[in-house]
Amino acid sequence: MTERLPFFVYGTLRPGERNHAFLAGRVLTRAPALLPAAVLYAGPGYPYAVRAPGAGPVHGDLVTARPETYGRLLADLDHLEEYVPGDPRSLYLREALAVVREDGSTARAWVYVAAPPLAARLRATAEPLRGGTWVTPAPPAPPPPPGGPRTP
Repeated sequence: MTERLPFFVYGTLRPGERNHAFLAGRVLTRAPALLPAAVLYAGPGYPYAVRAPGAGPVHGDLVTARPETYGRLLADLDHLEEYVPGDPRSLYLREALAVVREDGSTARAWVYVAAPPLAARLRATAEPLRGGTWVTPAPPAPPPPPGGPRTP
């Protein structure tokens, strides 16, 4: 049986992001928290947290699931994050890590971090996001109307 820990979310599951509704009706609490010793990289449409001693923090939310939804939520989050325990093709690993609440206390939480091969590639080829916060990039501006701008 997997330990029943809260979840630390730092990307598309946060309020205002595209997968936030995925948590609707399934959580008791959500509060801002920090993941120390980690950096954040932008991925194609979602971020990756990479453990990095002495770095960070990554900003996110500590989410506590409703007891009656915990098992299903855990399975659904594993599926959403394409995490299969023991599968070396998984892009993420689910790890129990210490996160810091707003009051400075710590809690252990499930965190989906980049799997080692991806983490190594990100460290070698990508720049961490400044400030450890990820938001969905704004859509590109629409093209100007045909014929260019009109002046009176």
